[in-house]
Amino acid sequence: MKNSHFTYLLILAMLLWGGGWTALKIITAYLPMDIIIFWRFFIMSISFLPILFFLKVPLKINISNLKYILGSSILNIAFMVSSFFGIKYGLAGSGGVIITTLSPVMTFLFVAILFKKRLHNLQYFGLGIGIFAGGLMLQLHDIYEFFNGSNIYFLLSAIIWAGVTILSQHSQKHIHSIHYSFLISIIATITTYFYAFGSDLSIVFEQNTEFWIALVYLGVLGQTIATTIFFIASGKLGSEKTSSFMFLVPFFALGSAWLILDEPIQTHIIVGGIVSILAIFFINKKYLKN
Repeated sequence: MKNSHFTYLLILAMLLWGGGWTALKIITAYLPMDIIIFWRFFIMSISFLPILFFLKVPLKINISNLKYILGSSILNIAFMVSSFFGIKYGLAGSGGVIITTLSPVMTFLFVAILFKKRLHNLQYFGLGIGIFAGGLMLQLHDIYEFFNGSNIYFLLSAIIWAGVTILSQHSQKHIHSIHYSFLISIIATITTYFYAFGSDLSIVFEQNTEFWIALVYLGVLGQTIATTIFFIASGKLGSEKTSSFMFLVPFFALGSAWLILDEPIQTHIIVGGIVSILAIFFINKKYLKN
């Protein structure tokens, strides 16, 4: 397959990721959080099976990769809980922009602190404007609104996803990325099943077509398919070029929420999102210094 084909596939993957926030907004109106999260991970796990069969990569589980898998499973569940409430009480487009653009900034900040990395001046500048952009999008000038609205869930989701990112980067030395995602979804499915054990999980079969389209989209297209495309393209085009396509996700998230949910496009979200992307550019301008 030509590199140009991978470019088109990556754009499709970013579109699918961006639309996932709209799908999540739709299903939050139907059922409680515990039921939604279980079925999301269950469908995701099932949808990975044909991909694993097609790739035919031997599955290896050992102590080295198990700690990353367990840690990421816990964080993925926490991320779903936080993003569920954020999207339920807030706008899908805003959540897609805030979480997607703040997560790389948070990841960089955590890496710099935890691993005691010295930064280049441009990286300090990028980190500064990233924090400023976060404050702009989260409307931190209104503390009451922040703590009583959806923004605190969006911020928490960005922090949690930064932890997922750090764990996944370290896990690539020990396990194939597709196996990593599959095992995370399996463990998350089992964990959330016991959490939702007292709930009526079969109630999903009483829901309408809109619910099922959104749920299947979220579990299959918005997660399994998009993630697989991203990982395969990373191997062909390189992680740096592939990661640059992530800048499309916030705009696809806003666009799908506006088109499908008729959500208003807020000026402070647009401006903050653009400033955050600029911050990520400066952060990645130079590599971290030891």
